[in-house]
Amino acid sequence: MTENSYIPFHLPSIGEEEMAAVQRVLQSGWLTTGSVGMEFEKEFARYVGSKHAVAVNSGTAALQLALDAIDLRSGDEVLVPTYTFTATAEVVTYFGAKPVLCDSLAGGFNLDVADAERRITPRTKAIIPVHIAGEPCDLAKVHTLAHRHNLHVIEDAAHALPASLEGRRIGTISELTAFSFYATKTITTGEGGMLTTNDDRYAERAAMMRLHGIGKDAWKRYSRSGSWQYEVLRAGYKFNLPDVLAAIGLAQLRKCDRFFEQRCALAQAYKSKLSQIEELELPPQGPENSTHSWHLFIVRLRPHATDLSRDDLIEKLKQAGVGTSVHFIPLHRHPYYREQYHYRPAEFPHAEDAYSRCLSLPIYPGLSEQQVTAVVDAISRVMLEHRRRVTIASA
Repeated sequence: MTENSYIPFHLPSIGEEEMAAVQRVLQSGWLTTGSVGMEFEKEFARYVGSKHAVAVNSGTAALQLALDAIDLRSGDEVLVPTYTFTATAEVVTYFGAKPVLCDSLAGGFNLDVADAERRITPRTKAIIPVHIAGEPCDLAKVHTLAHRHNLHVIEDAAHALPASLEGRRIGTISELTAFSFYATKTITTGEGGMLTTNDDRYAERAAMMRLHGIGKDAWKRYSRSGSWQYEVLRAGYKFNLPDVLAAIGLAQLRKCDRFFEQRCALAQAYKSKLSQIEELELPPQGPENSTHSWHLFIVRLRPHATDLSRDDLIEKLKQAGVGTSVHFIPLHRHPYYREQYHYRPAEFPHAEDAYSRCLSLPIYPGLSEQQVTAVVDAISRVMLEHRRRVTIASA
């Protein structure tokens, strides 16, 4: 295997438009948060259909600002899926609150709302559903639960641009929605994020708190139209997105529809080709009338059909020149959550099952259909070599 023949798990789709946009910012002399960041916010809000969008330096920051907006306090509890990246839960701990981990749906990755309801206590203040891989959660069930127990709903949509549900884009449905523009996401700024909301108060609070809790338009204080005078209204954070990165985001956002179409085509190619491999389960379809963003393409091994473990398959595919990954190691398996909150695997049987069998295949706009075929061929060869032969005894 040569380096040129290796198919990496991910490559960012960066072109001349992003490079030119960054060059313009560098030449402007204004590198930090400014007019380009404000333009990015307006275009993003228009794209998803939300009233407000607040640009920040990570999806984690967007989640933290959302929890700040609902006034999360020490002693509160927040329902969080165990099947997610640590950012979803760690932000809860920043407020002295407790992340209450919940199991996944049987045969899937997203939050099991029924399991979440069983974990509600008088201290539960919010629920954070995560759209794993870009598959929309059943938000109707989430909102019914939230209404019944007077909970805030904050969506972790790090994977979900531009997914939709019942004809509405993710980012417009709940009180607050956090997006990520990390390097591997459906659009990227390298590092970055966005918080969307239709609530004026939440938007105003988040915009203030992302920049040290300083009053409105604090970013203008070094510009010709700004003033050196400013007021610190709250003890805020340093979460602002600089124009250098916002410029990349604007260029990426304008390609988002094209990227989405390419991801959908790749996902369809995978589904068509992999459906012939009996050792694998394809990704779940999601709720009725939903649109998957295909940030990730997660397959699962059928243990009864192969003598190969998931870890062995990953290694054999790597040897065959195919990069893969695992999304995710459930939070209850990590030392921090295990030791701090005493979570145990037996509490989360569906998440355990999904984790033990899953792997994510390469899917990004720069991936060719020929490379998809190469990935599937590599899987086919490995599976053929390790297929369990079921012998039916004669009568």
